[in-house]
Amino acid sequence: MNIKCIIVEDEPLAVDVIEGFINQVPFLELVAKCNDAFSAMEILKEKNIDLIFLDIHLPKLKGLDFLSAIKNPPMVIITTAYYEFAIKSYEYNVIDYLLKPIEFSRFVVAVNKVLDRSSLSNIETDVSILNTEDEIIYFNVNKKKARIELKNIVYFESQRENIKVVTTTNTFITRHTISDLEKQLPSSKFIRIHRSFIVAKAKIDFFDANDVVITGKEIPIGRSYKESVFELLSSPKK
Repeated sequence: MNIKCIIVEDEPLAVDVIEGFINQVPFLELVAKCNDAFSAMEILKEKNIDLIFLDIHLPKLKGLDFLSAIKNPPMVIITTAYYEFAIKSYEYNVIDYLLKPIEFSRFVVAVNKVLDRSSLSNIETDVSILNTEDEIIYFNVNKKKARIELKNIVYFESQRENIKVVTTTNTFITRHTISDLEKQLPSSKFIRIHRSFIVAKAKIDFFDANDVVITGKEIPIGRSYKESVFELLSSPKK
């Protein structure tokens, strides 16, 4: 399995170092090198990319702002000389945070995390809508199939390689990615409001431009989702 990656970095020496490391790892395939975020956006539109090696201090658009601007980003490893952004970066579900100068041994630890996550996501299909007419969804939970009616689902929350499924009566944890789950759910009933949350439209009690309240729980609307979510929820045909 090859993991297709790009480097987003404006320092030529850093690009050379990371490219050299990538060339030493058999399962990594370097697709492109970009010296700013806008070039990277074009690559993401044209190609299927699994992993970004991303510097934080980029010209034109900073690395974390870049992540905020794209929906469903690939996996990300931060490469930077600035330690102070480490905690904030994990709000974006980055895989790892590498401080320059990067040692090859540390690089290998980071990319092995990527390999582990990629392998987990391909082990089995843990979510499948088997009867869309009856609006039933099945989840693999503890080696058993949990049968849930779509009308009873309140929201889904991404927890890295797992999904927490909250219903009106129970909570389940199943292995899946939220992006793949989003593709399987009917858009007439569910809406993704954040990189980590999909909610049932019928269960929303209140909302504004920043949050939705659903069965008493306040869930944030992600910055890159705000305009489309607020417009859709405000429509009489929501």
